Order: sequence, then structure tokens, then C-alpha cells
Amino acid sequence: MNSIESIETKIARIQAGEVYIFADIIDTYQNQIYKYCLRLLSNREEAEDAVQDIMLKVFEKVRYYQPKGSFTSWLYKIAYNHCLNLLRRRKLQQQISRLFGREAAAESTEQAVENKMFSEPLASALEKLTVEERNLLILRIFEDKSFEEIGEILGKNMEAVKKRYGRIKHKLKASMDLTAKEEGECAKATTLQKNRS
Repeated sequence: MNSIESIETKIARIQAGEVYIFADIIDTYQNQIYKYCLRLLSNREEAEDAVQDIMLKVFEKVRYYQPKGSFTSWLYKIAYNHCLNLLRRRKLQQQISRLFGREAAAESTEQAVENKMFSEPLASALEKLTVEERNLLILRIFEDKSFEEIGEILGKNMEAVKKRYGRIKHKLKASMDLTAKEEGECAKATTLQKNRS
């Protein structure tokens, strides 16, 4: 029996009333959903809270799950929608803070380290993408999802997902090249200034 079958079997048993088996689902997916949330939210505490909320939502909705697609795709769809709502709320809070003239809290050392999980040009380029674009890249590159699975998660046609992924990769590369060029010019200017001193 492969792992997909065993998960599907466990889900069927949970739906039949053996709710204690849900602990196995948490053990199987908690860590990978945490990593996914961390990549989307770029905040460890928010990602930890998000995983708990997502697992609770999954537990509450599991009776409605129907094995049309894979359970994993269904789970990621719930995780993505949850993170998207958190990001929208965060953006709204930042706008309200600016409206009332409150300065954003200084970035903690821990947050600064978390924000540098990627190389500088990549981190800078990722910030310029929309949440939806970033999510597609994360699902494909870091979560190693097939275009078919991503289509299931996003509720989109597989061919449309492939095309969008190609456009996002091109946009990301162009942005990284620009950032690297700007950093190179900045470093050159600093070196010239030092040599003149």
C-alpha cells in the first residue's frame, strides 16, 4: 500500500468516526505545512500559530473531504487560503498604523535572520511578487508540487498554471538580475570611494 492510499484510508476511517486517527494526520503533515507557512508569511510565530489554526480547520472540515484530488492538495488549499487571509489582515493593520502615524516596530534580530532565508537578490525579487505569484513559486520549487497538484490547490487549469509559472520565473529572474546589477554598481562605487581616500 503506498502512502497516498494509507492517508486516504485514514481519512475514510476518521470520516467514519475514528477521530483519534487525526493525530496521525497531524504527525504526517504538521512540519511540511509549517515550512510552507513560514515561506509565505516570513514570520516564525505567525507560521506556528497558522499551523495550529490550519490543523483545526482541517479537523473541522475533514468530514466534507471527497477524494476527487489528493488529500495533500486539499490540505495545501486550506493552508494557502488561511495564510492569504493573514497577509491581507497584516497589510490592513500596516495601513491603519500608517494612517494614525505610528511607526512600524523595529525588526527584531530573529525576523531579520528569517527574512534572509534566501539570497539577497532572491529575497528582494520575491518581495516584488504578489502573494499569489510567490505562492505558486513556493509550491513548485520548495514544496515540489506537480503542475497538476498546483492546479488542484489553486482551482486552476494545469496549462494555465504552467504558463503563469513560466511568466513568474521570467519576472523573478529579471528582477534578480536588476538587483544583482544594482548591488554590483553600489559595491564598485564604494571601492572607488575607498581608493580615492
